[in-house]
Amino acid sequence: MLVNYIIEFIVSMVATIAFAIVFSAPRSELLYCGLSGAIGWIFYSLINTILLAPTFGNVIGSFALTFFSRALASKRKNPVTVYLISGIFPLVPGAGIYYTSYYLIMNDMVSFSQAGLSTIKTAGAIVMGIILGMAFPQSFFNTAFAPSGRK
Repeated sequence: MLVNYIIEFIVSMVATIAFAIVFSAPRSELLYCGLSGAIGWIFYSLINTILLAPTFGNVIGSFALTFFSRALASKRKNPVTVYLISGIFPLVPGAGIYYTSYYLIMNDMVSFSQAGLSTIKTAGAIVMGIILGMAFPQSFFNTAFAPSGRK
């Protein structure tokens, strides 16, 4: 079981780094971008496995990566979007969007409705996690994660 989580962590980190390269993140920040994506994915995966609650897993995963991204942004003196946009990549419901479109084109309205509702729930859960992570005041991050010499 632990081996699976280690593999998932590594794969989500590599995928996030690849997306960060496409997103033109600064080269010096690629590892941190990868960590943000891997942290979000592991929180999602743990909640989904333990509680069998993928929507709640997306809320917690996106909250964790938002919190981590804000801490990194404060520590590394970069915009939070560098870490947040690339870090959200593993959680985005790409397959759900694809199948929703596919079922619409194939005129399978029952499957379209099911896939569409699931995709909307996932996207909404990701947004809720980001909102919760952004609810912390910036002063908290500036104080707690300030570079050495600046508190």
